Amino acid sequence: MNKHLLSAVSVCCAAAITASGPAQACTGIAFEAKDGTRIQARTIEWSGYDLKAKLAVWPRGVKKTAYTPQGKNGKTWTTRYGVVGATTVMDEFITEGINEKGLSAGIFFFSHYGSLAPYNPKKAAKSVSDAELVPWLLTNFATVDKALKGLKKIEIIPIAAADENGSYNTGHWRIADATGRSVVLEITNKGERHIYENDLGVLTNSPDFPWHKANLNNYINLHPGTIAPREFGRTDMFSFGASSALLGLPGDFTPPSRFVRAFFFLHSLRQPADTYAAVTQAFHILNAFDIPLGSEFALDQQIPDIPSATQVTCVSDTTRPAFYYRTMYNSQIRKVDLAKIDFSAIPYGTYDLDETLQEEIKNRTF
Repeated sequence: MNKHLLSAVSVCCAAAITASGPAQACTGIAFEAKDGTRIQARTIEWSGYDLKAKLAVWPRGVKKTAYTPQGKNGKTWTTRYGVVGATTVMDEFITEGINEKGLSAGIFFFSHYGSLAPYNPKKAAKSVSDAELVPWLLTNFATVDKALKGLKKIEIIPIAAADENGSYNTGHWRIADATGRSVVLEITNKGERHIYENDLGVLTNSPDFPWHKANLNNYINLHPGTIAPREFGRTDMFSFGASSALLGLPGDFTPPSRFVRAFFFLHSLRQPADTYAAVTQAFHILNAFDIPLGSEFALDQQIPDIPSATQVTCVSDTTRPAFYYRTMYNSQIRKVDLAKIDFSAIPYGTYDLDETLQEEIKNRTF
């Protein structure tokens, strides 16, 4: 159990957080279509090994107990809302998901900046592990406002070992609801909580959200389109191709570069007309953030035998709650419509993202 817990703490699976280590590169975007459809979308990356991601379908009325470093003796609660989402490493750990009321939440790795307070056994009864915060939020709350009020009543604890500095590395969280409100929760300096309104519609990894927001000013020169021909002295100059106004847009896979790139793509796109256009547009944008596996490893390192560092891509419609996804094994977009699930009757469980779920859809009514 300890091995799995250590692996699952950081969304995209915790492991070494050195520059030469595997990718922990999740990218999130959010936007609204003309018909009012609101989208929350993100990639789930990890290049170390197969995360064994599954699709979780959790009904109402299930008693849950959170993990602590001592075992399964943390906060106990009963699920109030039905939830659909993608798990990683362990079935209990939903990395990205949505509930039947349209609340969406996800955890993104926050290396070197995320820092939790040590676990206090005396507060076990009110403790929720960072790896379980997403399902705790989704099963208990319908809106961002209620989720933020609920967060004040719990301890968010680590279940991984402390690093060499005595800090407990963790993730940061995106929480959004059907109204379009979206916030980022970051915990730094061994327990300091910060809530930021996410008016940018983008989230990646480290550094902190205010730093990413300020960093956008370094790219004020970028704009869509092609630079017009110019004459310098007696020399005529022209663009070799389209989109020359984007020269300087960072193309690497570091979190700051992905943040800038996602922000530009998001805010220069034509607003989609409806749900179908919005969902497909979200996948098209996130296609640009697929990480070729070999790019994350030095030439003398062994590359894991998996198809991609981008293992799952998820899109949630928070307006008419639905969960869409594709995987590194199958690029077909698949949909789970939460309105068609009877969350008072469906059994608690997980399904294979690529095979089992589709058979379930064919052979039974949720």
